[in-house]
Amino acid sequence: MKNLESLTLPEVPAEIGAVDAALKAIAEPRRREILRLVRDAERSSGEIAAHFDVSGPAISQHLRVLREAGLVNERREGTRHLFSADRKALLELRDSLSWLWDEGLRDLKRSAEDEARRATRRAR
Repeated sequence: MKNLESLTLPEVPAEIGAVDAALKAIAEPRRREILRLVRDAERSSGEIAAHFDVSGPAISQHLRVLREAGLVNERREGTRHLFSADRKALLELRDSLSWLWDEGLRDLKRSAEDEARRATRRAR
């Protein structure tokens, strides 16, 4: 048996690493809710924290995880930390996962079109 320490694993493409980081970040329900809060409007960490029954430092930790995963942007205005969703990163995440349901959507489309054709024939 080979020594496991001598094994060289293939390098993970940066895109896959980014997807993994994003998925780990959004696995936590509060982080998904934070993304909903900052999706359409920039919010301060205090505004975000006001929506949750956890401490400010806990929310700051969630925001750090989301920022490190590239899902939110942080901007400072004086002493305030303002957060907004990184729309481009969220679209890239969605696109990288689209293969999970593309086939199902094609099947649904085909089924709906078949049903529409049958209904048209019955109506004649």
